[in-house]
Amino acid sequence: MIDLTSRVAIVEFDENVQESFDRALHLIGNADDLNTTKRSVVVKVGVFDHKAETHSTVGVVDAIINGFNKAPQIFLAESDNYRGKGSERLQIWKELFTERVVPFNLSDDTNTRKVKISDEEIYFSHVLFKPNVFVSTHVLRGYEKGSILKNLLGLIPDAKKARFHKKLDTVLLDAYEAIGGIDLAVLDGTYLYRGAGAMPHAGPDSAQYRIRTNTLIVGRDAIAVETVGAALAGLNPDKMQVIQEAVKRDLGEGDLNQIEILGSPIESLKERIQRQLKSSKKKE
Repeated sequence: MIDLTSRVAIVEFDENVQESFDRALHLIGNADDLNTTKRSVVVKVGVFDHKAETHSTVGVVDAIINGFNKAPQIFLAESDNYRGKGSERLQIWKELFTERVVPFNLSDDTNTRKVKISDEEIYFSHVLFKPNVFVSTHVLRGYEKGSILKNLLGLIPDAKKARFHKKLDTVLLDAYEAIGGIDLAVLDGTYLYRGAGAMPHAGPDSAQYRIRTNTLIVGRDAIAVETVGAALAGLNPDKMQVIQEAVKRDLGEGDLNQIEILGSPIESLKERIQRQLKSSKKKE
């Protein structure tokens, strides 16, 4: 395991997302070794469908970008899927694009490196590897395969990813190890998405499957962040195979009692979220 304290910051916010993200970085001990003029940053956003809302908000992604103000280049990365081109889905964040911040379709890269994912040889984009900094950001959701880790399925460049679903835990963790791990995990808890699969395909009516929680969960140990996010979403991390398999591989901390949680108290936040969930269900 990478020699990092498994610190996870939970920060609630009202309007100023940037201030909350900066506070989260401060709580976990900053990321000065990641924010440097010598390392470019890849922000892997998780977006299944540009017409749905189940992805990190423009405000949260902007806060991440500003948190890496020294990086010479920032790639907002996604790949193709059966719903369309990654480059099309990245247009969600087009207002953030500059000469320094660029959209990057992992499926279009011809400069690749061969990696072993489950029983297949896959060619990953060169930007995914060290020394580049890798950031995974996705939404907070009640989904047993997680968000931060499930986001790694998008590293696979071809659009026909459904073949991996029967061995998803292995595929996700093989991808994690292939790129040398996640340097920073950011769960965007602007909303908590609930329901089967946390409604990843939800369209304009997705509001009925979510509650507003205005919370960021941030950490250097991606497994710990996934664990805390799962607990907040009402799941039991001890019964989530992808987390437990990650622990077996010594990739991070999956025991809530061993994670140093900073910022908002997790128990009081869990209680508030559960009250909101019960209230929203009564309205249905």
